[in-house]
Amino acid sequence: MNYHKPVLLYQSIDALISNPKGIYVDCTFGGGGHSHLILEKLSPEGKLFAFDQDYDATANIIHDTRFTFIQQNFRYLKNSLRFYKVDAVDGILADLGVSSHQFDIPLRGFSTRFDGPLDMRMNRKQSLSAKDIINNYTEDQLAEIFYLYGELKQSKKISREIVESRKEKPIETTSALKEILEKSIPAYKQNKFFAQLFQALRIEVNDELNALKELLIQSYEILKPGGILVFISYHSLEDRLVKKFLKTGLFNGEPERDVFGNWNKPFDIPSSKAIIPNHEEILENARARSAKMRIAIKRENG
Repeated sequence: MNYHKPVLLYQSIDALISNPKGIYVDCTFGGGGHSHLILEKLSPEGKLFAFDQDYDATANIIHDTRFTFIQQNFRYLKNSLRFYKVDAVDGILADLGVSSHQFDIPLRGFSTRFDGPLDMRMNRKQSLSAKDIINNYTEDQLAEIFYLYGELKQSKKISREIVESRKEKPIETTSALKEILEKSIPAYKQNKFFAQLFQALRIEVNDELNALKELLIQSYEILKPGGILVFISYHSLEDRLVKKFLKTGLFNGEPERDVFGNWNKPFDIPSSKAIIPNHEEILENARARSAKMRIAIKRENG
């Protein structure tokens, strides 16, 4: 099965592995690219747990006694690991976003390039799909997700056009949705516009930002002192959440400071700037264009 080539593969695993005998988690298994390299770096005593809610990823399960695959959303990290009697780990990796495999299958509905059903479910067992959102959400609800998750300034106008159109017949495919909206978007803006629109729908379908918040909180809770987090994100909404949490342990507001202006920082952050792919990697792998990697080490007093 053709999954994407992992972005920042060697940099991420070099940053992640501090103890070859340790316990590690790959939160976004996909095609197994990161997991294979992690296992290469681990000793016979090491352990790797990998999460993926997409059934398609089960085709890539690695047959290695050190490896355990968990078909779950990573928001269930702590409870899933407890089932295997694991309460603390040495490192956690999350390569967020959608895999090329998911984009390249029209039936999944993730891509603006193909005609397919309005689906966009990472976990196809869940009931809510993009079709349900487009046909059942109110005009105000649609406008809110397009504005918050797609950062589309014309969200109210878009929502109005969708609601008016669905009165005539349900909107069931990606092409039908695009056809409704493309007449009001200049041709030179359409690629970016539809990428943002589809991103907004995908985030809502899969509750991606709330799942990411839950993952970050649980990652901090189960990391050993000195344990390492590596997060790779692909859009500003994800990156802002990751950056804020790693710096302060919060998603909103500012931490409480002592009289000297200091606060209890949850992590040591080796670089305040995100690590990005070099020019050569971007040329080889278009998906790398928007990638940002952040690394954090849980403080000994954390």
